[in-house]
Amino acid sequence: MTDFLAALGLVLAFEGLVIAAFPGAWRRAMEAVLAAPEGPMRLIGLVVGALGVLIVYVVRVHLV
Repeated sequence: MTDFLAALGLVLAFEGLVIAAFPGAWRRAMEAVLAAPEGPMRLIGLVVGALGVLIVYVVRVHLV
């Protein structure tokens, strides 16, 4: 649970810094996301989620 909370904190910190540094680009990106069809977004979400799980697995099992 501690690792999960630390990871969540890192995601929030990174997202916050990106929004603070590039608010216009972030707004345009969100507009593009809203206009995108759901099918490809769902596939991208699954791929990114699987990549995240793979990274956590590699770090936790092979590097520790």
